[in-house]
Amino acid sequence: LEQYGVCHFEEPCPYTELEWTKQVADALDIPVTGGEQDTDLAQFRRMIAMRAVDIVQPDICYVGGLSRALEAAKMAESAGMVCMPHAANLSMVTIFTLHMAAAIPNAGAFMEYTIEQDEWTKGLLATPLEVVGGQVQVPEGPGWGVTIRQEWLDRGDYQISR
Repeated sequence: LEQYGVCHFEEPCPYTELEWTKQVADALDIPVTGGEQDTDLAQFRRMIAMRAVDIVQPDICYVGGLSRALEAAKMAESAGMVCMPHAANLSMVTIFTLHMAAAIPNAGAFMEYTIEQDEWTKGLLATPLEVVGGQVQVPEGPGWGVTIRQEWLDRGDYQISR
């Protein structure tokens, strides 16, 4: 990977196997990332304390929301580590993640931004995000800075819970 200029190696081992991941991270000169699938801040504490990865990747949806993702980023910052939040699709998680990456002092140079076109996310935003020169602008304006299209909402299935 190094000879081909790969800038980081994401989750080279099953995510629960931190000792294996640490062995890979220790053996390589390129940064190893992990944490995208983790749902527990205790796992982030352990991952960071043992330096199982070089770059921490909390996913806002998996870890339990923005506050918990920010806590994982803060743990990484305290340890002098980079945080590159994970966003797996072009739903609101990408919007949340853009804002998070802009707000943390230890954000990495990259953010996962999918090129896949999931049918369920098509037409979500009134003004879709645009990649220009390899970068995406953090949405500005009220709230998260985006407007969800009513037509997209109308396609959803609704149920009343009791």
